[in-house]
Order: sequence, then C-alpha cells, then structure tokens
Amino acid sequence: MSMRLTALTAPEETSAGRRLAWLASDPDGSPVGHAFLRLFTKEGQRHLAELDIQVHPAERRRRAGSLLLDAAVAAARQDGRRSVIAQAETGSPGAGFLIAKGFRAALALTYARLSLAAADHSALTAVAETLHAGYRLATWEGTVPDELADAFVASRRAMDDMPMGAVDYGTVVWDLDRVRAAAAAIAARGDVLRTVVVIDRSDGSVVGFTELVVPGSGTGDAQHYGTAVLPEHRGRGLARWMKAVSIVQARERHPRLDGLLTDTADNNPHMRRVNDELGYLPTHTAHEYQLDL
Repeated sequence: MSMRLTALTAPEETSAGRRLAWLASDPDGSPVGHAFLRLFTKEGQRHLAELDIQVHPAERRRRAGSLLLDAAVAAARQDGRRSVIAQAETGSPGAGFLIAKGFRAALALTYARLSLAAADHSALTAVAETLHAGYRLATWEGTVPDELADAFVASRRAMDDMPMGAVDYGTVVWDLDRVRAAAAAIAARGDVLRTVVVIDRSDGSVVGFTELVVPGSGTGDAQHYGTAVLPEHRGRGLARWMKAVSIVQARERHPRLDGLLTDTADNNPHMRRVNDELGYLPTHTAHEYQLDL
C-alpha cells in the first residue's frame, strides 16, 4: 500500500521555536499518522530539533512511520540541526521503532502521580506550614508580577545544571520576554499557571521556584512543570517546601482536581526523593531518544 505525505507548516514562530508538520494518508486519503518537528530558535538550542511521530496502531508496519521520520530528519538536516530528540514509553512500539531507526536512549525518565483523594493532606499541610529561617514564600497565578520579574528571571539559572543524561539539549536562555511568552501560551490555551517561589529575606532574591499547570476546567490532572533551587541554597528542604505548598494550594483552589503529574530524570535522585516523600507514586518510565545527524 502506498502512503502519501502532506507537508504542513505552522504560520508563526513561538517564543521558543517554530514547528513543521506532516500528515500521512492512505490511497483513499484517510489519515493514518502524523509527525511534528519542533525547531528550537532560542540562543543555545539552535542545533536541536524535537520530534513527535504518531501512527494509528492498525496502520503500523506499513511504512507510514518511516516516511514521516525520513521527511522530518531531512528537514532537520536542511535547517542545519545536529541532533533530533524524541520521547517514547519504555518497551512501547514507539521505543522499538526509534531504536531500529538509529536513535539511542539518552535519558531515562520516571513519571509519577499524586492522587489528591489518597494523599496525606495533614502531612502535606505540615510541610507547607513549616517555616524556613531566612526565607519566605510568594505565589501568583499567570505571569510573574512586575515587582518580582527580574528576580524570577534570574532564578531560572537554577535549571542550568538540571540532569539531562546524554541528551544534547544545549542551554536554555531565559529572559523576561520568554518568561512572559510561556505564561501567555498557557493562558491562551485556557489553562492556569500557578507559581510558588522562595525568596531570600536578606536581599529579596528569588532562590527557587515550582510551577504547576492546572487544566482550565479545574478537573482531571494538573501537570508540574519546572521545580528548581539555586545551587547555593540547596540542601535546606526548599524544593520540598515549595512543592508541598503548591499541592495544598491546588487542592484548596481547584477542589475538583483528581491528581498532580510530574516527571523526573532517573539521574536526579534528589528530586525523585522529594516526590517520594510527598506521596507521588510512579506510573511508568520513558526515555528521551536522540539521533545525531
């Protein structure tokens, strides 16, 4: 059976990159799969592309995936990229496909979920209400308040040494425009971004942050985004404190939520321990796979 590819192009760049897309269809014109290729455009990541390929289970092993991959890789090469990354659940058909096509496993990830119905809310509240000498908390919804904007942007360097295994992820450079654009993108799709930060009382600097994205409906599962503490302030329980506050506030302000989702690199034992202590339970594992061009 011959497959047909239709190339699509997103009309505008986002703050982080631009996206190409392909649709695979059978001879009758019925869609059987698609591929999205994200071309990062920010300084420090212009060498990288991120790929997502999906093929309907009934249409697998009929070359749709291979055609989609070939088109995406060719586009990445033409754009001067040196690496393509893609994620797949461990042991899945997608993982087998990527390995067969020359991708290598570069980072293992553990996904976990906190059921709000089963969580120990007394213990979480106790952690959230524990004072940390020399520090205070601030929280907001949506984009960062103007009075904390510069300090919050400066705190993003806490992610610079985030364990990334062997992934050629480059350096994510954050400025205020990028911070605001990310918040605006979440709001535009109807979701709610909730941020908790720790502030050093001695100088007013933001030394750590955690972000949670809640579905606009206030139902289902919310998704943790970044959680990080500046290196010079680690080892003081600040990540655990922030995340506990985030959980307590999410339950209070979005009472119909079912749970909270998070993912952590397997070579980041400190954050995995924080999640374990707060009651998150592993759901599955995945890998970031990388193809060197």
